[in-house]
Amino acid sequence: MRHTHLLSSLALALSLTGCQSLSAGEAVATVTTVQAPSAAQPIALPNAPDSLKFCVLGDFGTGSKQQYQLAAQMAELHKTFPFEMCTLVGDNLYGRQRSQDFQKKFEIPYKPLLDAEVKFYASLGNHDTREQRFYKLFNMDGKLYYSFKAPKQDVRFFALETTYPVPEQIKWLEEELMKSREKWKIAYFHHPLYSSAGRHGSDLQLRETLEPLFTKYGVNVVFTGHDHIYERIKPQNGIAYFVAGSGGQLRTGDGRRPAPFSDRIVDSSRVFMVAEISGDRMVFNAVNQLGNIVDSGVVVRQELSSATGQSGGERR
Repeated sequence: MRHTHLLSSLALALSLTGCQSLSAGEAVATVTTVQAPSAAQPIALPNAPDSLKFCVLGDFGTGSKQQYQLAAQMAELHKTFPFEMCTLVGDNLYGRQRSQDFQKKFEIPYKPLLDAEVKFYASLGNHDTREQRFYKLFNMDGKLYYSFKAPKQDVRFFALETTYPVPEQIKWLEEELMKSREKWKIAYFHHPLYSSAGRHGSDLQLRETLEPLFTKYGVNVVFTGHDHIYERIKPQNGIAYFVAGSGGQLRTGDGRRPAPFSDRIVDSSRVFMVAEISGDRMVFNAVNQLGNIVDSGVVVRQELSSATGQSGGERR
């Protein structure tokens, strides 16, 4: 098991980062989440001309009819909500990963989006070969982990490799977070720090390693996969967490025992997410293979000072 081999490495990584508590006066970001009254009354995406529009997809590369159905809904939504990029939270291809498999499990189902110049930014899951980092359409530039500034709004994304979270990556992450000056910091990777699913659930060792860094350096939102459900987590330590692991795979009924930290679970249909950031607000919709919005809400970014405890942003 990967954690058996990495336990000592993670402990070393924590010592390398020196991440303990916030220093006096250090500014961090936090969020609140406003959810829709019900899935039947979703919060609409503003579709503003100058906003950052993106999607989130995970555990999708099966080549199955169900994957193609969800991909068709993504393409249909793109006609009216032209998201410009898509973050992939891992398990991009299941089974064999030859050139023809990349075609069947990625290039063909998402061809309308690729033709529309939507850029996909991948992170790797436990079913992915590390050679995927060289696949041009995943935009990883040969790197197992990387960060990039979004084309619009003040947003930086951090893509991590969490199957083998070596100390070098944790050190790199702290350095990247420390020097980032963007208002929005969004991390995405495969293994969830919080999950109610019965198959895998929360990765507690990874949470112990990553969450102190996320809290210290003001990460606002975290997207993960691995569990084949959709789940929205109540904000934890000022961070909004999502599990979006049913882009192709689905484990029906796996979320039947919600944890106290859970706010919304969908384990009966495959789901992708779309989100829109403008200023200090991120509106999100979770959409299933029938095109139905099964969850929606608003993440409101707030600026907090540890010295004063005063909020400089909108509070809902």
